Amino acid sequence: MTEYSPGLIVDPQTLRAQIHDPDLRIFDCRFALSDTELGRRLYHEGHIPGAIYAHLDEHLSSAITPTSGRHPLPDPSRFAAWLGQCGVSPESRVVVYDDLNGAFAGRLWWMLRWVGHARVAVLEGGLQAWEAAGGTLTPDVPRHRPQGFEARVRDDLWVTSDDLADALARGDIRVIDARAPERYRGEVEPTDPVAGHIPGALNLPLTENLDAEGRFLPAARLRARFLDAMGDGSATTIAHSCGSGVTACHNLLAMELAGLSGSKLYVGSWSEWIRSPERAVATGEAS
Repeated sequence: MTEYSPGLIVDPQTLRAQIHDPDLRIFDCRFALSDTELGRRLYHEGHIPGAIYAHLDEHLSSAITPTSGRHPLPDPSRFAAWLGQCGVSPESRVVVYDDLNGAFAGRLWWMLRWVGHARVAVLEGGLQAWEAAGGTLTPDVPRHRPQGFEARVRDDLWVTSDDLADALARGDIRVIDARAPERYRGEVEPTDPVAGHIPGALNLPLTENLDAEGRFLPAARLRARFLDAMGDGSATTIAHSCGSGVTACHNLLAMELAGLSGSKLYVGSWSEWIRSPERAVATGEAS
């Protein structure tokens, strides 16, 4: 396989050529866990023309509960209402970007598919690639006419902690962990109170989906990477995890680019898994 599955990413040159398309909506997803307002400040300093800011905590998550991970899914009706206020209609083409090669933009890409909007793509190479291709930035905040957007929720695209635990006990699901190797092994844990990984999970860091310029590897290489992790299973037996269900979307997108469709997101991820003392924790390399 030499080409990506179509419609999942867009290159900066194509976006520049289509920037004035009235059906196009662009979202800036820049964010930093260590400074949750940094992305918004950067957005107001300069962003791709027409882009709306999507805040991970405010727009792409709900409030944390005693049993949830750090970034639970928002109420789909509330999320759909926000999309409508941003001018997104069922006919809109959506492009999402960040400055970390899709690590945060992938969450909005996945969430749009979750509420039934398939016309969404991630900007290849992110904001850096846009500027390198001659794209300009503006501090102007766009005002789009509100649209009616109704969520057509696809809960088959994700798994709960209970469902995941049951599937792991049956042996009919495999977890792929997108975090850095040292966090997966439990050597360091800068964010969550417990270090380690879900027993049996495989570690495929999202950074290894990318080349030296921060662009996705060729589809054939991505396909080989994930086929090796899948073993005898199919894409539908894969659940993607990370710290809080955000960067795991990058691995899910990489599988889709490789033509391996049907894997699921473990939204709660590590930060929710460790909420229950009944769930086992592993450290070190995968057994």
